[in-house]
Amino acid sequence: MTIKLNCDLGESFGSWKMGMDESVMPHINQANIACGYHAGDPMIMRRTLKLAKENGVSIGAHPAYPDLNGFGRRSMLCSSEEIISYVQYQISALEGMAQNLGMTLDYVKPHGALYNDMMAKQTVREAIMEAVAEHHSRPALMLQATPEHKQHLQEASQFELQLHFEAFADRCYDDDGKLLSRAKPGAVHTREKMMEQVRQLVDHGTVTTVSGHTLPLLADTLCVHGDNDAGVQAIADIKALLLA
Repeated sequence: MTIKLNCDLGESFGSWKMGMDESVMPHINQANIACGYHAGDPMIMRRTLKLAKENGVSIGAHPAYPDLNGFGRRSMLCSSEEIISYVQYQISALEGMAQNLGMTLDYVKPHGALYNDMMAKQTVREAIMEAVAEHHSRPALMLQATPEHKQHLQEASQFELQLHFEAFADRCYDDDGKLLSRAKPGAVHTREKMMEQVRQLVDHGTVTTVSGHTLPLLADTLCVHGDNDAGVQAIADIKALLLA
């Protein structure tokens, strides 16, 4: 399998610093850039875009519910029309700034609670698909690789929308293909287990679930996190593993 690496970046805001973008960017293929609703601001967006351009990294919009205080991690009861408008507004903001730098927006990956709601609720998922498909440049949509990927492909085909499926390097999977709740023990892998999971995905296209079952996953890209020095080193090691 050929798997790309993606990471959530550009999540600083004003004087508040989040993540280690400069250290992470050389090791990844895809940068999911915050668009100002859960994190980021115009200056951070521009700096992150320029950093991606310098490193030859593909760029994606990382839209969220309008929830700066909650970092986009709180679900909101929004209509489909509201979700479409929120997503298109954020995509347009990032894409406009990217075009000023001679860059092309390649995909969209929702953030936090919006991502979780997209995977759990068909109405939210279809609203996001419609929002992305209506955008004039027609970027791809990134969503979680699950056993329901054929259903998601069928849903996307109604909008003539390309999908990128992502798996997670450091998260344990439940037997149903969803990520194990962070409230449960073992939800976040140790470094050793993370590397084992990446190897298994690359070599076999599967992960081992919390109860030991083998779960097939069709993954185009792997989500990694670089909020500290150890995380950045882990990303570098994962990249080396993929190249090897």
